[in-house]
Amino acid sequence: MNKQQAAYISIISNSLLIALKVVAGIMMGSVSVISEAIHSCNDLIASIVAFFSIKKALVPADEDHAFGHGKYENVSGAFEAILIFIAAVMIINEAVKKFAHGTKLENLDAGIIVMMISAIVNYFVAQTLFKVSKKTDSIALEADAWHLWTDVITSAGVMSGLIVIKFSGWAILDPIIAILVALIIIKAAVELTIKSLKDLVDKSLPQDEIDRIKQTLDKFTEIVSYHKLRTRKSGDRREIDVHLQLPKNTSLSKAHDLCFRVESAVKQCLTNAHIVIHVEPDDHKRHVMEDKHPGDND
Repeated sequence: MNKQQAAYISIISNSLLIALKVVAGIMMGSVSVISEAIHSCNDLIASIVAFFSIKKALVPADEDHAFGHGKYENVSGAFEAILIFIAAVMIINEAVKKFAHGTKLENLDAGIIVMMISAIVNYFVAQTLFKVSKKTDSIALEADAWHLWTDVITSAGVMSGLIVIKFSGWAILDPIIAILVALIIIKAAVELTIKSLKDLVDKSLPQDEIDRIKQTLDKFTEIVSYHKLRTRKSGDRREIDVHLQLPKNTSLSKAHDLCFRVESAVKQCLTNAHIVIHVEPDDHKRHVMEDKHPGDND
């Protein structure tokens, strides 16, 4: 399954669950169930945004976007985080109104069944999205998966609350549960925002990936030293830039061959990597002043 197919499945599942939750929420007069319908509307918008951002990110590099369109996925992740915040505010607003005017619930069994169906469906769809996002390194799909995962948690929470209300009669629990749902959503939004912005501001690759690049370079005995190792990420594409110092008597042909082998080795250890190599003649004075791997990620 590719990224676009996974995003399309998310759109279909969210559309069906919204219809179920809206009908059940209106029948019951439950703000917690309505809040879940709002959450699913939010998920649907996020799925649509993810679908089109993934489609755009797959467009090859062109004159206006020489480094490709990968960051459309990062923008999508940040936008989806904003949507989560909006959903949380709407839920809290509805819950406060219920506190002020009181609440009366009906057809609790319908709400319990709908929440159970929602939790089960979203669990399997979220797991599918997580699997595909990890395989394809898609931040947009991962953001969509987190949307659905929070829906699993909140749906299970609302279902549990409705069961308690059914046997205790404490209808006041309904807006309380809705506010708890909103707080969980806000937490997910904060985490998504941080992760999306890291790539938008060209943060370096994770340290474990940088270490793998260094270990790969260390395998080439022809390299005297290297420096100015710089990394960043654009969508699922890893951008790497490094300066290699080679012996002064290295021919252009040998230098070219080495660069090709280094590039191939880096691409083997990191998926979807693009590396730019600058070759320099070995300078003894500079080599003495610098470490084996100075200037990494500066």
